Amino acid sequence: MADAPPEIEELIALMARLPGLGPRSARRAVLHLMKRRDRLLVPLAQSLAAVGAHIRECSACGNLGTGDICTICADPARATGQLCVVADVADLWAMERARVFAGRYHVLGGLLSALDAIGPDDLGIPRLAGRLGAEGVTEVILALPATLDGQTTMHYLADRLAGVRITTLAQGVPVGGELDWLDEGTIGAALRARRDLE
Repeated sequence: MADAPPEIEELIALMARLPGLGPRSARRAVLHLMKRRDRLLVPLAQSLAAVGAHIRECSACGNLGTGDICTICADPARATGQLCVVADVADLWAMERARVFAGRYHVLGGLLSALDAIGPDDLGIPRLAGRLGAEGVTEVILALPATLDGQTTMHYLADRLAGVRITTLAQGVPVGGELDWLDEGTIGAALRARRDLE
């Protein structure tokens, strides 16, 4: 950015590293923040500082919270014997918004990927295996993406987590979805996951 102070240049460069933002989008966002310094920039800076100082990863599951153990892991009512494995914290939050799961979670922090050199130790899979006996887990629900890396991770976990029931989320036609708009893979998964009409 021509004639911009170095502080603004640095802020633009940092924001450009965020997902979905390139240099141009970052520049527009920074200029927008500067125009609304009191309403946006200052509160944003304070919020970022508070998150950086107080939010940490749960030592049990990988969720985010203010303590060593997140509120989900600390809740005794969540000790149902079910452990839902998700790729990222965003997936955990999506499950919680749906309000359909009352057990505990385990956040892998990504998926196995030979292309990106991400192996089991990079994802905390050994920590997951250790939780099974310690927490009396009877079922592991694999809520992972229906991608190649997601499928690879599911198969690896199914082999690694012996002695416990392993289930996956059903895949197929979304509620309100029309067959004409779906890809062949989704239609095939829906057909394979069909069930009796109640």
